[in-house]
Amino acid sequence: MKAYLLKIAVAISGASGFHLGIKTYEAIPQEHKKYLIISQNAKVVAQKEHTFYNEDISAPVASGSFGLDAMLVIPCSMNTLAKIAVGITDNLITRAASVMIKEKKRLLLAPREMPFSPIALEHMHKLSLLNVIIAPPVVAYYSNPKKLEEMENFFIGKWFDLIGIDNTLYKRWQ
Repeated sequence: MKAYLLKIAVAISGASGFHLGIKTYEAIPQEHKKYLIISQNAKVVAQKEHTFYNEDISAPVASGSFGLDAMLVIPCSMNTLAKIAVGITDNLITRAASVMIKEKKRLLLAPREMPFSPIALEHMHKLSLLNVIIAPPVVAYYSNPKKLEEMENFFIGKWFDLIGIDNTLYKRWQ
């Protein structure tokens, strides 16, 4: 049996930005065990190994004993963000996120809307106090991106930095 460094789930909770969630999932190095969770809106394009559907709240990633090390919600809809912030666990994404908070594991949310409403900011603040990483896809111009792919690699590289995955996906500050 192969030993993995980390068990990582990537959840996609909104249709806008779906490709960025898939690209993040695909960029996770092979030495890590990875799982994909998709919402109803994202089902159509998901045909991956280790894919769970959002309605399946009994999937292994919903249990603390399964031992996920990190979970990324990319993109994170405002609906999903709000549910996580107030503890509503009515689907696999929100249930697994709740487990990550309970188990004090790395949980990263990449909210995708802008501007953020005061309600969304309040939820983000509350979650950040619980050590949830709030990391929307915001470009750093010091990396001097020339193409969309370079910007996306920057986002993914920063997200990987935040959950402890070594990478060379973007130009670092010199």
